[in-house]
Amino acid sequence: MTVGDEVEDMFILLNEVKRQIPSVTAVSSGAIASDYQRLRVESVCSRLGLVSLAYLWKQDQSLLLQEMITNGIVAITVKVAALGLDPTKHLGKDIGFLKSYLHKLKEMYGINVCGEGGEYETLTLDCSLFVNARIVLDEFKVVLHSSDAIAPVGILHPLAFHLEKKAEHYSLSGIDEASEISKEKEGFVFEVQGDCIQSCEATFKAAAEVVEPDEVAENRVHIARTKSDNTFSICFWLQDSCRTSAGLQEDLEAVLRKIELELLGYGFGWENVLYIHLYIADMNNFSIANETYVRYITQEKCPFGVPSRSTIELPLLQVGLGSAYIEVLVANDQSKRVLHVQSISCWAPSCIGPYSQATLHKEILYMAGQLGLDPPNMNLCKGGATAELEQALENSEAIAKSFNCSISTSAVLFVVYCSTYVPSSERHKIKDKQDSYLKQMRLLQLDKGSVIQVLDPIFLYVLVPDLPKRALVEVKPLLYVPEDMNVTIGTEQKHSCSRMPSYWGIQHAHWHDSCIQKCVVQGKICAVVLCITSELLVKICSESLGGDQDNGDYQNSLREAQMERVSRFCIYLLDKLYMQNNFSWEDTKNLRFYFPTSLGLPLEALSLMFTNAFNELAKLGQRIIIGEEPIFNLIPVLGAGRSATSMDDMITCELFARKS
Repeated sequence: MTVGDEVEDMFILLNEVKRQIPSVTAVSSGAIASDYQRLRVESVCSRLGLVSLAYLWKQDQSLLLQEMITNGIVAITVKVAALGLDPTKHLGKDIGFLKSYLHKLKEMYGINVCGEGGEYETLTLDCSLFVNARIVLDEFKVVLHSSDAIAPVGILHPLAFHLEKKAEHYSLSGIDEASEISKEKEGFVFEVQGDCIQSCEATFKAAAEVVEPDEVAENRVHIARTKSDNTFSICFWLQDSCRTSAGLQEDLEAVLRKIELELLGYGFGWENVLYIHLYIADMNNFSIANETYVRYITQEKCPFGVPSRSTIELPLLQVGLGSAYIEVLVANDQSKRVLHVQSISCWAPSCIGPYSQATLHKEILYMAGQLGLDPPNMNLCKGGATAELEQALENSEAIAKSFNCSISTSAVLFVVYCSTYVPSSERHKIKDKQDSYLKQMRLLQLDKGSVIQVLDPIFLYVLVPDLPKRALVEVKPLLYVPEDMNVTIGTEQKHSCSRMPSYWGIQHAHWHDSCIQKCVVQGKICAVVLCITSELLVKICSESLGGDQDNGDYQNSLREAQMERVSRFCIYLLDKLYMQNNFSWEDTKNLRFYFPTSLGLPLEALSLMFTNAFNELAKLGQRIIIGEEPIFNLIPVLGAGRSATSMDDMITCELFARKS
């Protein structure tokens, strides 16, 4: 809010419109490529609780100009301010007349043919909305603002005009519908007087109020944190095994408040958060989650841009957790670039609220979870899981283009969340659709000749109870976007396995590689998905345990012994992979272990197994420093795996590391 700024004039006007016409819920603007315009309209709409519509956003300007002309828009230039546009020659000219010349200037100097760079301004004299009359200029004068020899600036100032009535149009039913609508709306003309500054301030005050959570609930919050100093993830969840959860709102408030206090302890705030994973126990309470979320995370608290977000339903209560579980990715600087488009458009789904489409930080693009939403109407597209997946990938590609990259060439990792509402018989089509789409997009990028190198991404599929809007799939891409796109990306380095240390009696075997998918950029990033299937579990735990196999206690102890062995095996492979590629555990940005609820082991027991394994590693190899908090987080799911048809791993690990 800036007193005296033109944005405040817009606020005053739209606030009065809302007061006099309460049924108004949205504002449409003609922003095509100007963030300056779009952000200011969105800001005012956000303060007034209106929806911003920007259906021209990111449209091809050449096609858009032709479409305007074809649809009968008669607009003349009233200002020119660009190389090649002469006030004495080009002011007062119709855009249809100037079209070919504008395209010539585009080829010569790279101007925007729709004037988005301020090259020219127009006045519309006639269009299909003017059903009764058109404007005719009788007299005008040209005012020269700058006589610069390269790009003179001139303005056409109207002195006299009149309205020329249009001939009556009749449809088959009699009177033209547009004319009838026009007559109905003639009474909706208001003159705005006074100001609304006080109500504006009240709007901000109301948005900043936060209800203090229950201290008892806050004391149940548990924390995990990676050890990197510059960019690290922190996990917060409620241990709720002793009593029934009080409900999502109380649990979420307790977690959000704890996050704020934890960030404050580091000297940080919400503005330092890059990404938020919001896990809730019941997607039917999604609106409650959003209402609570927006009271804590606001645009005022995040002046450099609000975090990107992914929201998933998980079986939290089934494993004795509370109704809310949050993971935040935190940076110790403000170098992030945030893309936050709140306007509904044809470009990509809008993010109306304090979460953004994507955040770029130190060459890593963290993209919000993408649903198969049709951007113009924000509804899920029809056609089932594969149709939603394709739309989600198209939305992801549109966002990637804003950062001059493509998901087909720059993606490191795709996490695809699949809802239980996807029939088992349809799941095999999901990976096929993803592979074919990315292959097609990659070929298009290569045909353009703009791509120097292509990354080979890895994939993780996670089965969850539900997704926002009852979507069938949600796609979460992670991209590597180097500052210099012309620099050759180094491949992973190979080290002899014989030189690798052996822990816990685990010896290298060739089948170990079958557990791992990895994408490594030498000296930069390391992404890993490690899958332990039931078949691999047998190999890992090949040594037989004696005892009475029909005894229930024996079965429980066998399962625990197997998972202890698996936890050590996972950490052994990750440590070996780090050593092979010259990474350290301090480079870890996030480390997640997904486990199915069908595993039948308490979360506390699993957490203790992995914690003990890391403590043992610290003593054995001294390559890792262990603190009071675990460096990993355990995520309960219905299933996970490297394919949508085989989401039945016993344990699935997702790791991402980046060199400082």
